[in-house]
Amino acid sequence: MKSIITLLRKELLLEVRQQYSFYGILLYMCATVFVLFLAIEEPEKEVWNGLFWVIQLFICINAVAKSFLQESKGRMLYFYTICSPVHFVLAKLIFNSLLMFVMTACSLILFIALIGNPIVKLFPFFGIAFLGGFSLSIVFTFLAAIAAKAKQNAAIMAVLGFPLIVPQLMLLMKLSNAAFNLNLIIQSNEILLLIALDLLVGLLSVILFPFLWKD
Repeated sequence: MKSIITLLRKELLLEVRQQYSFYGILLYMCATVFVLFLAIEEPEKEVWNGLFWVIQLFICINAVAKSFLQESKGRMLYFYTICSPVHFVLAKLIFNSLLMFVMTACSLILFIALIGNPIVKLFPFFGIAFLGGFSLSIVFTFLAAIAAKAKQNAAIMAVLGFPLIVPQLMLLMKLSNAAFNLNLIIQSNEILLLIALDLLVGLLSVILFPFLWKD
């Protein structure tokens, strides 16, 4: 646990020193939501929901996918000598999840402030949004770990990401649609299925990363 906390502190320090990355993502988020506000003002609830998850997807790609791609070969060799690969990948997963929680909160505030609030069940939607941010961060951290070892980084992430991210996005869209309608009930079995998918991807990351680490 001490090793994971130390690695989390390292990630936080790097993020603080490289503030252009964090503020660049915030600028992208603000600009995108503002353009939507100018274009459609107050969209229907289905459009609002779809736009929210599309923007969440692109925010996650920009915020999380760089986590392994920014590590140089020399730095990875240094980490190889001082810590366990399991601890390293767990620290990345936890940090990226926390980063996406912050990004999701900022995105929700901007959407509600500029594009309106058609959400009927506010707190359930907030829970689904944060769970969705966690799900996206887990998947793209796993993909970034694989892509960092490949020469065609963008192509690898696109090919591997599509079959992994589509089922999660479909589940998230279905769950969040229920928060816009009083007559629809949020299904607990679908939430459990989404959590199970997250645990499966996280487990795959812990199992496969030590083999990638050796390369």
